[in-house]
Amino acid sequence: MNSYGSGSRIKLAYTRKIIDAIHSGALLKAEYKKTEVFGLEIPTALEGVPSEILDPVNTWPNKKAHKDTLLKLGGLFRKNFEVFTNYKIGSDSNLTEEILAAGPNF
Repeated sequence: MNSYGSGSRIKLAYTRKIIDAIHSGALLKAEYKKTEVFGLEIPTALEGVPSEILDPVNTWPNKKAHKDTLLKLGGLFRKNFEVFTNYKIGSDSNLTEEILAAGPNF
């Protein structure tokens, strides 16, 4: 995969294995690692699914293009999150801080 609209979808058989892992509870027992910038937790291995396709970076032939796209998207999210810096949500503004903390980290 490269940018949106290019590349190919994950094989249906792998998608089914991921759904099976959700239904069986195996996904809850999997080991996870956090992705760069967004801190999404992704499983490192699932039975019947090649581990390299679980991490989006591995699906890009051009790692620099992936990193550049990731940072661009993170920047767009960060810009959107700036809206929340002018508002204080909650009696002690903790909700504002939680919202900002959920944004991209780079």
